[in-house]
Amino acid sequence: MSGDVLVYDTTLRDGAQQEGMNLSVADKLTLLPMLEAYGADIIEGGWPGAIPRDTEFFAEIAKTQPLSRARLAAFGATRKANIAVEDDQQVAALLNSQAPIITLVAKSDARHVIKALRTTEEENLRMVRDTVAYLVEQGREVMVDLEHFFDGADDDRDYTFAVAQEAVRAGASTVIACDTNGGALPDTVLARVTELSALFDEEGLTATIGIHAHNDGEMAVANSLAAVTAGAAHVQGTVNGYGERTGNANILTTVANLHLKMGRKVVTDDQLADLSRVSHAVAEIVNIAPYRRQAYTGVSAFAHKAGLHASAIRVDADLYQHIDPARVGNDMRMIVSDMAGRASIELKARELGLDLSDRPDVLSEVTRRIKDAEALGYTYDATDASVELLIREIAFGERLSYFDVESWTTHLSGSSDGSNGAEAVVKLSTGAGRSVTVGEGVGPVDALDQALRGGLCQVYPELDDCELIDFKVRILDPSAATRATTRVIISMSSPAGIWATVGLGRDIIEASWEALTDGYIYGLFKAGVPVR
Repeated sequence: MSGDVLVYDTTLRDGAQQEGMNLSVADKLTLLPMLEAYGADIIEGGWPGAIPRDTEFFAEIAKTQPLSRARLAAFGATRKANIAVEDDQQVAALLNSQAPIITLVAKSDARHVIKALRTTEEENLRMVRDTVAYLVEQGREVMVDLEHFFDGADDDRDYTFAVAQEAVRAGASTVIACDTNGGALPDTVLARVTELSALFDEEGLTATIGIHAHNDGEMAVANSLAAVTAGAAHVQGTVNGYGERTGNANILTTVANLHLKMGRKVVTDDQLADLSRVSHAVAEIVNIAPYRRQAYTGVSAFAHKAGLHASAIRVDADLYQHIDPARVGNDMRMIVSDMAGRASIELKARELGLDLSDRPDVLSEVTRRIKDAEALGYTYDATDASVELLIREIAFGERLSYFDVESWTTHLSGSSDGSNGAEAVVKLSTGAGRSVTVGEGVGPVDALDQALRGGLCQVYPELDDCELIDFKVRILDPSAATRATTRVIISMSSPAGIWATVGLGRDIIEASWEALTDGYIYGLFKAGVPVR
C-alpha cells in the first residue's frame, strides 16, 4: 500500500466491459506494468472460471510473475445457492488462479437476492459466509464487493448492512460499497459510509471499507472522494474511467484529487507525475482515442485560449491553473485562435522554443493573420503544427521549404460491378530534381496522400515512419450546397510525435491537399531535415 488509501485498479476487468473494448491476454499483460507505474496497489485481472480468456491470463501470470510491487486480484462470485462451496466450480477456479487476493461480488440489495438470485435472504447470507470463510481457510485474502449497496440501503438498510457484517465476521479484510447503478449522490455516499463505519465500531468489527463508483450520474469521482471523507480507505476505479454504460470512476482523477487536493498520500510524487503518460499509453493499447478534455491528463486540461487568460499567465502561470500541470506529467498549452491577443501568441511561441518578447511587430502580424484566417473558416484550436508554420514564416520571413508542387490531379472511377477506386498524379520538384508520382487509393484523398508520400519518400526517407492517423471534415456553410467551403484537419504521427494541420478549400480534395502538404512539411521539420 503506497499511502493511507489503497488504490485498487479494475481496468482489466470492469473497464474491459466498455462497449467496443476487447482486450486480449497479450493486451492485459502489456497493460499490467502501466497500471503498476501510476501507483495501483491492487490490480484486478478478471474473472477466471467464468471467462476463458481470463483463466488463460491468470495462468500466464502464474508463470511470469510480472508485477514488482502491486498485488493481483481475481474477481468472482459467492457460491451458488444451495450448493456446497467445495463443489462450486467457479469458486474452485478462483483458487486455481493462484491470485493472492480474491474479490467476491455479493448481493447486498434484498430485492436482487429475491428477483435475480431467486433465493432467500437467509441463504444469501450463508453464501457470503461460506465462500469468504472457505477462501480465507485456503490462505487467500478476501475482499467483498457489496453490489447495489446504496440502492439496497435505501430500500432495506438493515439487510444491506447485515451482508457487510456477515462478510467481515467470516474473515473478509475489506468490504466495498458499490454504487452499481451509478445513481448515488455524494451526500448519500457520505452518509451511508459513515453509518457503516459507525456500525462496525459498535459491533467491534475490524475491516477496511472501500468504494466502487459508477459514473451514470457523472458523480463517480466525487462519490469516491466523499466515501474517503467518510472513512473509506480503499478506492476502486479504472484508467480513463473505462467501463460499461457511462463508465467507472476514473482512478487517475481520483488519485490526483486525493493526493493534491485532500492531502492523502496515496501515491509517490514520481508515480503522480506518470499519470498523463499512463493515461495516453493505456488509451493506445485499448484503441480508444484519449479524451482531450479529461481532467489532469487530457491534452487540453491546461490549454488556454482567451487573451485575458494569456495576459495573466504571462505574469504568473498559476493565476489560471488549479495545479502545476507538471505534477501530473502534463504541460500548459496556449491555444491560438481568433480570441488570441499578442500575449497568447508570445506564450505560444515560447512553448515552441521561440522568444518573440522583443518583436512586437511579429506578434502583431501573427495575431492579425490568425484572426483573418479564422474569419475565412480556418481553425487553430487543435492544429498546433499549422500555427508553428505560420509563426516561423512571419518571424523568419519565409515558409519552411522542402519541395515545390508543380501540379496535382485526381481521378475517381467506378464500374457496374460496384467496385471503385481513385488515382492521383503529383508532380514535385525537390533538391533531387523533378518527380512524377502516381498514387492509388480507396478515394481521392487517399490517392493524393499515396502519391505525395511516394514522391517525397524517395528523397526524404525520414517520412517512412510518418503516417496519417486522423482525418476530420467539416462543411462550414451547408446552406451553400456544393459551393460550401470545406475545412479539413489532418493528424499525423511519427517517432517525433503527433501533430495536426488544417486546410480550407472549395471542396474536400482542395482542403485536404493544403492540410496534407503542411503536414508533411511539418513532419520533415520535426525530423530535423535541413530546409532547402
